[in-house]
Amino acid sequence: MKEDISETAKVADAERRAYSAPALEKGLDILEMLCRSEQPLPQKEVAQRLGRSVGEIYRMLTCLVDRGYVAQVDDSSYTVTTKLFELSHINPPTHRLLMEAMPIMQRLAKELDQSCHLTVYSQGRQVVLAKIDTPSGMGFSVRAGSELDVLISASGRVLLAFQDDETRMLRIEEALERRPEQQNPQIHTLLDTIRTTGFESIPSVQVRGLYAVAFPILDTRGNALASLTVPYSERMDQTQRKSIPEVTQALGLAARDLSQRVGGAAATRGKR
Repeated sequence: MKEDISETAKVADAERRAYSAPALEKGLDILEMLCRSEQPLPQKEVAQRLGRSVGEIYRMLTCLVDRGYVAQVDDSSYTVTTKLFELSHINPPTHRLLMEAMPIMQRLAKELDQSCHLTVYSQGRQVVLAKIDTPSGMGFSVRAGSELDVLISASGRVLLAFQDDETRMLRIEEALERRPEQQNPQIHTLLDTIRTTGFESIPSVQVRGLYAVAFPILDTRGNALASLTVPYSERMDQTQRKSIPEVTQALGLAARDLSQRVGGAAATRGKR
């Protein structure tokens, strides 16, 4: 068995090498380095940091300058231009998120016969970007454009939990400015637990009998761009109704799919 696994790994590694693009990788390495630098870098220093020859770097830099991604600021130093920024705004993140989210949410709602909604953080509250109603017509849903609390809801806590410490603190302060009565001395412990678990699953504190399950939609750094939530309401007349664990599993797969489609990744439990 171990030999079979080892052989499979070797084949996979060989396939990756066969389809690699060294020139592209070198160009991307240069762009990423210059983006992280607060000042222009000399060609020689770029080469040294990347472990490349000056000749290799020169050819790459010349191409990037010709294409407008990099600018030469003096005889030997280079910096990134605004072209990457401009390209990123041709396809705004919110527009891309909605385009990718709608078919996933429609499939999820059909599979579970539950509504689902997508929220983003905004100045101490969360805003519902999109929602899909319960296919059977009976259930709980929220209206697109609605403003929801952050600190006491499953979706809001997910939006806080999957952030760096500085962003989390700022958002908690903003939320408390709007809802000071929601002050909770255990909030950081709760958020750390959510990040470790990978999602939040709690009874609603606003609607009796409702149960909310929420997963983050992550960017490339593992921070939450949005929260995908199912407000689970139990239909007493359905003998084949989905259980909360089944809802959690399906929602987790949908959130992972959406994260990957917008260029992010699945939640990494325990990592921060």
